[in-house]
Amino acid sequence: MKLKKPQSVEEYIELNTKFNTELAFLRNLILETDLEESIKWMFPVYGYGKKNVLSLAAFKDYVGIWFFQGVFLEDQNRVLQNAQEGKTKAMRQWRFKNITELK
Repeated sequence: MKLKKPQSVEEYIELNTKFNTELAFLRNLILETDLEESIKWMFPVYGYGKKNVLSLAAFKDYVGIWFFQGVFLEDQNRVLQNAQEGKTKAMRQWRFKNITELK
């Protein structure tokens, strides 16, 4: 099965029907910042200037926020996980299973 490449963040949210409420919620929060929205690598990516800061992604069992340099974030509540243990050094992710966990 070939994945459809979204042309916009709106289309990405529409294509991910299981988590479109959660993705829309996270997107609205991010749009309140000065970060610039784009689609890269088939995912919504938010950057500042030429730097990628974070990304949104929906998977089978969760939706997540990826922080490209998350290793440098203070994580007192220990919610951030290594994006791919053994492969990524700086990237961290925060996973959510439903809208209740987001609120």
